[in-house]
Amino acid sequence: MMTKVGFLPEETSSFVGRRAELARLETALTTRRMTTLIGPGGVGKTRLAVRAARAAADRYPDGAWWADLSPLYDDALLLPTVSDAVGLADHTLRMPVEALCEWLSDKNLLLVLDSAEHLRGPCSHLLAELITTSPGLTVLVTSRQPLGTRGEHVVRIQPLPVDGAPDALQLFEDRLRAGDPRAGLDAPGDRAAAADICRRLEGIPLAIELAAAGIGRHTVAQLATRIGTRFDAPVDAEDLTASRLDLLADDSLWPRRHRTLRTTIGWSHELCTPLERLLWARLTLLRTDFDEEVAREVCTGGPLTPHEVDRALQGLVAQSVVQRDGTRYRMLDTLREYGRMWLRELGEERAAADRHARSFLGLARRAHDGWTGPDQVSWYHTIADTHLDLCAALDHLLAHDVAGAQEMAGRVGFFWACCGHLSEARGYAQRALDAGPVEGPHRTRLQWVLGVAALLQGDFATAEKYGALCTAIALYDHDDEGMLGATYLSGLTQLMNGEPAAALEAAERVLRMTETAPSDGASPEPRTTAADTSEAAGGSDADFDSDPAPVESAHRLRCRLITVFALTALGRLTESGRAAATLRRSCELGGEYWTRSYADYQLALIALLQGRPEDSATHARAMLAGKHRLRDSFGIALGLDILAAAIAAQGAGAQAARVYGTGHAYWRMVGHPQRGTPELGAVRETCELQARAAVGDAAYQRAFERGQADNAEVGLAAALHSGLQL
Repeated sequence: MMTKVGFLPEETSSFVGRRAELARLETALTTRRMTTLIGPGGVGKTRLAVRAARAAADRYPDGAWWADLSPLYDDALLLPTVSDAVGLADHTLRMPVEALCEWLSDKNLLLVLDSAEHLRGPCSHLLAELITTSPGLTVLVTSRQPLGTRGEHVVRIQPLPVDGAPDALQLFEDRLRAGDPRAGLDAPGDRAAAADICRRLEGIPLAIELAAAGIGRHTVAQLATRIGTRFDAPVDAEDLTASRLDLLADDSLWPRRHRTLRTTIGWSHELCTPLERLLWARLTLLRTDFDEEVAREVCTGGPLTPHEVDRALQGLVAQSVVQRDGTRYRMLDTLREYGRMWLRELGEERAAADRHARSFLGLARRAHDGWTGPDQVSWYHTIADTHLDLCAALDHLLAHDVAGAQEMAGRVGFFWACCGHLSEARGYAQRALDAGPVEGPHRTRLQWVLGVAALLQGDFATAEKYGALCTAIALYDHDDEGMLGATYLSGLTQLMNGEPAAALEAAERVLRMTETAPSDGASPEPRTTAADTSEAAGGSDADFDSDPAPVESAHRLRCRLITVFALTALGRLTESGRAAATLRRSCELGGEYWTRSYADYQLALIALLQGRPEDSATHARAMLAGKHRLRDSFGIALGLDILAAAIAAQGAGAQAARVYGTGHAYWRMVGHPQRGTPELGAVRETCELQARAAVGDAAYQRAFERGQADNAEVGLAAALHSGLQL
């Protein structure tokens, strides 16, 4: 859910009590730089942190942002996770911590790190650096123990009161009605029995919620009797009927004083059917929210058929072991811990990890195949949203199935490069190449990913090296798609180095060489190249109409894009406009947005250079809308620069300055000063001169600073509104 600025999780159930704790947190967030909310598992730290952060969000001009650390099983992805949480998609070669510190250095925001107990040392070290370098940063952490960071203010959270206060009973009743709106505490003795349950469970919210979920199989009175019997009985480590959690618990995670929650979870586990217990254990391999299809892929095997997975999943939802939000499901980290211990006892860890890795390798294949098609945006978001699961699968494959890892790293690499995960794209591709021999398209794809990531990071020498390697290997393998991809990489590198003629010559040659080669389901019909549309005439976009080409592969579309960029850089604007319009229609035919957005970008640049600023602004906004759908911050930064120039050319200097300022905010988001092909330098310079001349230096500076200070999403929304008013 979006707050005014930032992101905080949605609250999907009622919030009960905690007025005193909320008041303490409000004071802490007002007076302290770093507050750690501590308490045992299941006590409600996350819910309290969400509520406190939402109440405080308006005090932070740069928003309140949330990072869930519970899925991270080591610290390798800590920095990427926190960077994602605050909107940083760094495209540079800097150390990630340096980039994050620079990004936050002038921000006034609230950062919430949820479930940090298993990463106390790394979190403490990171926060010490961030707080030192970012004077406007306030941090709220939830953890079972303090982090030990200098200046840390600790707020300890206790269970809900059970004597003299209605909170625990209210929570029980709310969760009872959430499971069945007709349920209640209306029968004689029910309210007293429910109060006894809450006392037995010591007011621990998770324990109360799990108990309320058991009402479907018992009356309130029966439930109170069963819980009373269990809690009154001594726990015997030799008694196999004792709570499984008591037998399995790691005291470092589950101190003995928290026997109440351990016993409640164990009791809930025993209420599950055998297949529900097995599903509970297998689901713990999933690091992110999931749907039923993913649950079936990861958990099916042995007695758990796909149909039984569906049935067992609904049973776990009914018992509050799994939470459902629409079509998505998730498990609380406290319950996930128990499931992982159960998985170990069953001896299923390796088999479950194998299934998880196979499932996400399959997802990577489907996403790669679906890049050029109507589901491109959906696949793009799926890859971004399952990032932690994809990394976990890759780590497992690198250890146990090198060939699978090499295929997977190549197939997700371009998605990650577009999503801003350049370090992971480059790192996993390099690890996959180093892990063992790899031949054919998988090798070409891995080297291509390395080159594209290096190019986006500004490492042109490495990009040039891998472009040449990919070309040589693709020629040796007679791999047309590899040739097209290599030419895109080499051509873009040449364009960035100011060599458009070389880029154009190579792209047109390879497009002719592969002209009749079918790929990705495309029919083997001739394609249209820039040379086919090189008519000399100026005019409006109506002159650029042409019959659309057949649906083409992603590499071919990107190679055609190189010809458009090169023709523009060479000043052959009419040819470039025709090629861009034809390319755009080809992309539209297949539902492709990424290349299509860059065709819009080129049409905007061409129109601007031809003296048609109104058309330029229209194309620029189309480009920005596409890049926004893809969450492509680098593309948005480029598009805002062109839009600002088009607005400035129409004499709206203040509007142009504000859009230009928003563009600078996006350039900071990717860690670069303004980037792009060399000819853009003159366009940007002209934009600033025209805007300053229209409104004067002082007004220009005010509008520019306003755009730069805006939240990026807010500024982009304003820029996309053609009637922008200041």
